[in-house]
Amino acid sequence: MKQFLKFTLATIVGVIVASVLGFFIFFGIMGAIAGSADKATELKDNSVYELSLSGSLVDRTEDNPFAAAFAEALGQPSQAVIGLDDVLANIEKAKNDEKIKGIYLKGGTLMGGFASIKEIRDALVDFKKSGKFVIAYADTYMQSNYYLASVADKLLINPEGMLELKGLNADLVFFKNTLDKIGVEMQVVKVGTFKSAVEPYITTKMSDANREQVTVYMTSIWKTMLKDISESRKLSVDTLNAFADQMIMFQPTQKAVEYALVDSMVYADEVDSIMKSFAKDYKLVKHSAMTKVPDDIKFEKDKVAVIYAIGGIDGGDGEGIVSEDLVETINEVAKDEAVKSVVFRVSSPGGSAYGSEQIWRALTKLKEKKPLIVSMGDYAASGGYYISCMADVIVAQPNTITGSIGIFGLIPNIAGLNNKLGLTYDGVKTNKMSDMLSINRPFRPEERDLMQAYVNRGYELFVKRCADGRNKKVEEIKAIAEGRVWTGEDALRLGLVDKIGGIDEAIALAVKKADLKAYNVKAFPAKEDFATKLMKSFGEDMETRFMKAQLGEQYKLFREIKNLENMNGIQARLPYELIIK
Repeated sequence: MKQFLKFTLATIVGVIVASVLGFFIFFGIMGAIAGSADKATELKDNSVYELSLSGSLVDRTEDNPFAAAFAEALGQPSQAVIGLDDVLANIEKAKNDEKIKGIYLKGGTLMGGFASIKEIRDALVDFKKSGKFVIAYADTYMQSNYYLASVADKLLINPEGMLELKGLNADLVFFKNTLDKIGVEMQVVKVGTFKSAVEPYITTKMSDANREQVTVYMTSIWKTMLKDISESRKLSVDTLNAFADQMIMFQPTQKAVEYALVDSMVYADEVDSIMKSFAKDYKLVKHSAMTKVPDDIKFEKDKVAVIYAIGGIDGGDGEGIVSEDLVETINEVAKDEAVKSVVFRVSSPGGSAYGSEQIWRALTKLKEKKPLIVSMGDYAASGGYYISCMADVIVAQPNTITGSIGIFGLIPNIAGLNNKLGLTYDGVKTNKMSDMLSINRPFRPEERDLMQAYVNRGYELFVKRCADGRNKKVEEIKAIAEGRVWTGEDALRLGLVDKIGGIDEAIALAVKKADLKAYNVKAFPAKEDFATKLMKSFGEDMETRFMKAQLGEQYKLFREIKNLENMNGIQARLPYELIIK
């Protein structure tokens, strides 16, 4: 018994000691990571900023300390996430720092929206005006990445590489057949001939109206890409279209050189000698290190606030735009006396009409105190346009997706599923409409009439907000509304936006509106510090982590289906699961 107690006690003590040591080691490592994250980068002479074109491009980086580790634990490759805000800031730093001689674009598989890609490309065009060089190399160029890299002074490709230039195609996923199989009918009420967000749930193919609008805006996006490539590569648009029709990516790589789409075929180890011809004894500075190069900016009391509104509005999963939180941020900025002007950066396909109205209200009150400029990203459509329309000036890229001024509501009828499962329901009600909108039966005629009237009121309010914000008559907005989607280029012609450009142009307008001579730019909401992100990583539920790691890019589609159950009230939403390649 003595021996047993001795060994048991020793085991308990060992566990306690190991736990304590593990505790200190873990937080020691976390402290070291946090410390290194804050360590500034000191540039050396003949530096070259290396921007790796891989992973996912988002408007604003929010690092997850354990995302990579969790993906590796599941045997999945970790997905790099690059913030457009960091890329634009780094290009600007590289332009103004005499120690940086050029930029190296490495690889060509960066997943991002066309407007965001153009914003980087425009920044690189501006960077080259400083007299510094841009070199691009990739084994394979995705089409959007070739568009980005075409700005380079030297455009290089692996001798066995592939260059994608084939035009655009769009795929829209339809769920109707699946819903029919499980016995679920999606009952729709909507306003807008072109309001196509409901189509995936009620049909198996695009309507004629939807096909028309998608054709128009895809053609506009492709035209923008060809125009920019044409200017950089000195090739006519007609010539580029002819090359695209040949499906260049499956042609011998040599053809890309012969057609002047690229300059040379080289292996990765040969890029070094080419780089040295531009900058002898150069030193590469990785993107992560470049973000830690201190900004040479003096502190100024006056501020231009940039408020980010990214993602769907009130999707119900805590991701994207949470209207209550965004309203709180807007009110905070409105009260901040140091903030003299505001840029509202919108990259949203819309969502809850109710949430959009609350954000609209907060921005309208802010505008009474300070100039308000909207900068549209990849999407600012439906609810995304609702929360933009009141701005003093709206700035969009030519390939931004916007408009979609329309409203819809979806109520599932699962009577068929109940029959398949053998479920029946019975109940008691005190009034005629007590069981309104039950999902266990179809709409009654009077219920549909009430829902349609509710949606109609939402549409009329949406149109009025747009008309008031754009100083137009309601009839003028209705003529270009009906849920129709436009590109920024077409929206400029229609008066839905005021200027073509990126976030830098929006900030310049905000400065001019407030007549500022010296200022700093401050982003809202503030990025979370390391400790907060660490605790959120622990707090994120295991199912979400697992699904993100397993599904990768397809997680967005999974989340869209899952969030159907969280759609409350009428929706002002774009069918943003439309995939343009």
